[in-house]
Amino acid sequence: MNGKGSLDGRRVGVAAAFIDAQLAGGRVAFALDQLVEETGLSVAAAKSQLRRLGRRVTRVSRVHQFFVIVSPEHYAQGAPPVDWWLDDYFQWLGHPYYLALQSAAAVHGANPQSIQVTQVMTDAPRRPVQVGRMRLTFFVKGAAAGTPTQLVANAFAPTRVSTPAATAFDLLRYAARIGGVGRAVETLRPLLPLIRPDDLRTVLAAEDEVATAQRLGCVLEKIGQGRLAAAVDAWLPARRPLIPLSTTAAARPEAPAMARWRVVDNVGELEP
Repeated sequence: MNGKGSLDGRRVGVAAAFIDAQLAGGRVAFALDQLVEETGLSVAAAKSQLRRLGRRVTRVSRVHQFFVIVSPEHYAQGAPPVDWWLDDYFQWLGHPYYLALQSAAAVHGANPQSIQVTQVMTDAPRRPVQVGRMRLTFFVKGAAAGTPTQLVANAFAPTRVSTPAATAFDLLRYAARIGGVGRAVETLRPLLPLIRPDDLRTVLAAEDEVATAQRLGCVLEKIGQGRLAAAVDAWLPARRPLIPLSTTAAARPEAPAMARWRVVDNVGELEP
């Protein structure tokens, strides 16, 4: 055994001490390279010591050497809550993120459906991950960094979430992946008291997607949100393409269209 390996072998408990220090500082996540840099352990020794810690640590992804610390009160879940470490994870990845869609609606107190996954928006494709009992699914938006977001109130650690207006926009944009237009509208309705026309104009300018804006304006008008619908109408160009309400449903014979928005209701969601 070389000198480095012998030294590592005598430094039993270094990783455990590092984890205790992280917790004392209010941090529940770390990367392997941080552990190596701050303790002087070799990569092999650091991995070995982490394995010996058992359920005290868990790895976020099979492809990334990034770990969360599991305190006894979280053993049953296998990991601390997502909002305790998500910001640290994406800062380490170097990519933007925010809690999105139904997860964002839940943060704003407006999700009528209980979902079993955390939905996260980012700017590059990522496979879903299972961290303890928690499952994260990722949605891709190239311009995710420009979407209006805010910090989750009273969170253990800083965590970004789409604003109510941005959440409403995303719900229509990604409706096909969250259960269809009907589910998107159901989730959107309780958000409406939190959205002002100015908020919506900010989102429309940031996202700059005519088709999604048409669908959103169409839905807002149909459910009686005239002021918000007017804000969308004013932003849209005068000439608008004819588009379907759902991007995945097959066309229905004689499907009605709302002339103002040039949206064909191919799923029957806008019928009386």
